[in-house]
Amino acid sequence: MSSELPRECRWLLGRQDGVLSIGQAAEAGLTGKRVQSQLRSGRWRPVHRGVYAAFTGTATRRAELWGALLRAGPDAVLSHQTAAELHGLLDGPSRVIHVTVAHGSNPERYGRIPGIVFHRSRSLARTRHPVLTPPRTRVEETVLDLIEGARDFDEGYGWICRAIGRRLTTADRVLAALRDRPRFRWRRDIELALGYAKGGALSLLELRYLRGVEDPHGLPAGKRQVRIRQATGHRYLDNFYERYRACVEIDGTAAHPEDEQWRDKNRDRWNSVHEGIETIRIGVPDLLNQRRQCETAADVAQWLSGRGPATGHSCPDPRCPVRGSGAGDTAIRG
Repeated sequence: MSSELPRECRWLLGRQDGVLSIGQAAEAGLTGKRVQSQLRSGRWRPVHRGVYAAFTGTATRRAELWGALLRAGPDAVLSHQTAAELHGLLDGPSRVIHVTVAHGSNPERYGRIPGIVFHRSRSLARTRHPVLTPPRTRVEETVLDLIEGARDFDEGYGWICRAIGRRLTTADRVLAALRDRPRFRWRRDIELALGYAKGGALSLLELRYLRGVEDPHGLPAGKRQVRIRQATGHRYLDNFYERYRACVEIDGTAAHPEDEQWRDKNRDRWNSVHEGIETIRIGVPDLLNQRRQCETAADVAQWLSGRGPATGHSCPDPRCPVRGSGAGDTAIRG
């Protein structure tokens, strides 16, 4: 960066990772002739149409992002997977750069721009983060954008789990952002899922357990992610039924052969300062579909009823086995 450049130009290049647009250069006092001189000398090089890098060599990721933004226009923001990358929702760079522009803008009027995907919004002022640079959508808005672009609900809920689990936002903040979107994919399911996430269900398997096993079968409402102290350190319980001194752990890696019952192979006891708590584990096959969820609910209801008051009832499916599990038909919530 040459010290002969106007002060405002040097400030912009410092703020924007060495990248600026031709419009910014003019406003900073740099004439078109001087821009061409920088390009001819090799001190600058073009990045996109009307956007230049004031350095040689490989551009940093942030310089790439600034180049995409400046090519899109002054009000553009990074969004979707690219905003997720910057917020820490993704662990690496997005495959393409996602940029949201105002509704009616047409940054591709001179042709398609390789490596950049454009989105349009009528609510840029609301969804834009007020201070972070490069400009990007707020984390809650980013989560909602990603949900709307998800292949299915499970993938959408995964973004909620990741954002809240990494302490980037809260369920309440995402819900508040959702209220500003009158039309939204899976609205009711997402509202329910945010409620579960607020209660501590921060994985897709936990959500399936709550929605497919616990709630529809009248099982007690477990406490989520309860921290207890053991001699070897702290332990977090996925679903703790305090009244029954029992815990259901959701194990995403557990294998459950079809010819073996999980209750025979995956039950364990462990000793700690909280004596008498029994833990069982359930895994992916136990939650795959309604039939398996009903069977799992019957097992859990029978197990809990053997440790305390009878609990559990059948769901609306007439084939649900919970009623015949030995559990009572009256649910005990809490």
